[in-house]
Amino acid sequence: MIRQELVARQLEERIAAHFEVGRRLRVLDVGLSDGAQALRLARWGHEVTGLEADPQKLAAVDAALEQEPEGIRARFRALAGSGQDTGAHFLPGAFDVVLCHDVLDQARDPDSTLAGLARVLDDGGLLSLVIPNVTARAMRPGLAGDWQAARAALTAEPAEGERFLRLETLTSFLSRIGVPMERWYGVGVFGAGGAPTGAASAAGGGETAEAPDGTDTAQAAHTADTANTANPDTVDEAAVDAEERAGRLDPYRGVAPSLHLFGVRS
Repeated sequence: MIRQELVARQLEERIAAHFEVGRRLRVLDVGLSDGAQALRLARWGHEVTGLEADPQKLAAVDAALEQEPEGIRARFRALAGSGQDTGAHFLPGAFDVVLCHDVLDQARDPDSTLAGLARVLDDGGLLSLVIPNVTARAMRPGLAGDWQAARAALTAEPAEGERFLRLETLTSFLSRIGVPMERWYGVGVFGAGGAPTGAASAAGGGETAEAPDGTDTAQAAHTADTANTANPDTVDEAAVDAEERAGRLDPYRGVAPSLHLFGVRS
């Protein structure tokens, strides 16, 4: 999946910039989902802990882990829980890297979730957040010619949770909790990897947008993702290269459907 590959490469770049080569890092992944990013980090030699609240997803991660070599299984543990539970599970400063990908927009209390993630980061630790770009909701339906959904996104009042997810709001909040923003990227500027889960609701009001042919855009995104993962070992390097370059540059990164934010524990 191109989107996952972009996120992984951005994460790898920031890890290389912040930690010495060969250091085994303590990693926490909040919201494992399918475990792809966490397993990738375990394969790189890091000690990985994952939290996942969905029992079915947790079982799927456990099943995937069973297919890994013993050494990787020994470095990986998956626990039931969510971002709200970090204080119950972990001591302050327990991790060098904390991932929170496509989770914050679903959190009941995103500010306390972020504060909890900051608490378990060690000094100099790296926080990796992937969030929907709520200020660019109209881009995808507009590019697809779905003018009704584009107009709805342009005219809708942002929900309270969306206000918190705005880049400037998060930048200020991360500074207040001692994890100031260090860098941010756009993810999927050209839509090469499909939309992330939950990104299809352009208006942010709960209705599911439809493509011009009547297809649910969430289903369209899933279809695009499936097409890109039919062979999981194959990545369209030309698409990844273009997306990777655009995700670093203004104005392109600002209209990506997702943003990848990095903060460093001070």
